[in-house]
Formats: sequence, C-alpha cells, structure tokens
Amino acid sequence: QVQLVESGGGLVQPGESLRLSCAASGRTYAMAWFRQAPGKEREFAAAITWSTRSTYYASSVTGRFTISRDNAKNTAYLQMNSLKPEDTATYYCAASGVRSSRLPNDYDYWGQGTQVTVSS
Repeated sequence: QVQLVESGGGLVQPGESLRLSCAASGRTYAMAWFRQAPGKEREFAAAITWSTRSTYYASSVTGRFTISRDNAKNTAYLQMNSLKPEDTATYYCAASGVRSSRLPNDYDYWGQGTQVTVSS
C-alpha cells in the first residue's frame, strides 16, 4: 500500500554530514531508518511516530543522528552529523502502519536503499 523512495546518500569524509530523505506514498504510523553494512545484519538506526513524533535511536547513533518527519509531505528525514567510517552502509527507509519497532521484521514497507560511504 505504501511505497518508499530514499535519497540523499553519497560519499563524505569523516566528520562531515549528510541528510537522507524518505518520501512515502501515503500515511504511516511509524517511519524508521535501518542500515546494513557488507557482511553484517541489518540494524536499527532511528524511528519516529506519526502523531506524537516520538523518536527512538540506536545507541550507536545517539547524539549524532536526528530523525524527523513532515506529515503533510509524508516524508521522513535523517540528519547525520559527525559521520564515522563505521557509519558506512546502505541505509533503508522503513514504514509501519501498526507500530514502531527496532526489529526489521516488524516493518511492512521498505525502500530500495541509499548508499552512504564515509571515507578519507
């Protein structure tokens, strides 16, 4: 029912910033960002709910990443500051019509991913 399109990935040096966008085709209860590095499992990064805009972050990104959403545009954003080489991964936008979660399997809709590479 919901299609997601990510954008904003790219190549940056350590310490620099990127802003990812995720445009959804319809309203969602929660939107989230996950990331997956080569050879590793997909891991939770951040999530935000529709009405209260409650936010949740993985400990690995707390203090550096900020998730937000524009409900009128059905769009979520991930502002990534102080990027580190270990942040290098494919970043996936996810959406749920039921609840927020830190588990990938709890999300119903996924974007195709956008690559973020942090390297000197």
